[in-house]
Amino acid sequence: MKFDVLSLFPEMFEPLKQSIIGRAEKKGYIDINVINIRDFSKEKHKKVDDTPYGGGAGMVIKPDVVYDAYKSLQAHDAKVIYLSPQGTPLTHQKVVELSKNNYLVLLCGHYEGIDQRVIDEIVDEEISIGDYVLTGGELPAMVLIDSVSRYIHGVLNEKSSKEETFANGLLEYPQYTRPEVFLNKKVPEVLISGNHANIQKWRRRESIKNTLKKRPELLKTINLSESDNQIIKEIKNESQLD
Repeated sequence: MKFDVLSLFPEMFEPLKQSIIGRAEKKGYIDINVINIRDFSKEKHKKVDDTPYGGGAGMVIKPDVVYDAYKSLQAHDAKVIYLSPQGTPLTHQKVVELSKNNYLVLLCGHYEGIDQRVIDEIVDEEISIGDYVLTGGELPAMVLIDSVSRYIHGVLNEKSSKEETFANGLLEYPQYTRPEVFLNKKVPEVLISGNHANIQKWRRRESIKNTLKKRPELLKTINLSESDNQIIKEIKNESQLD
């Protein structure tokens, strides 16, 4: 997948060169290209913003520099996303949906935002990573790239992405590794039993338990089997949750 990012602060994307995302790019599974919007300013001092019509605090990014930066990409087949607190929430389902695209252009706002005329002209969708305001769209763009890239073939082991939190509508079960005993606490016996059927049952139960404790509203959004509902009853009867 190709990601083109339009930003005033390209240097902020350096962390994406690390860890899994960095390795995925080196192997050619993804391509991340950051374009500096400021390079398209025609003014002597590369000014890209101006005061808002109608008055008010802050500055607004001018439409012409954003439009020229976008046109330089020749991104006719790309889905253009504007990272904005007014956008559609970035959920697991949205991440999976976006991962099916071959080419995403991410537009990062700053200051008081971007002139609405260029947003109307080039943006296909606005996406938010939460109901709060950040100083710019760079961090949300990195979150989107990281989350979407994990569903690109080859970036992760396929089994890993299928078993993680939200993949099946539930939160993930607890994970353990060596040492077998830590601070007098032992790894659950079933996980070292070698009985894979029992391990799967334990993981399903713990996943439901975790969801019931931390995000009970998620249980209303998925189809639970009779055995899942029985597990919920048992957990509640055992008073393991508040």
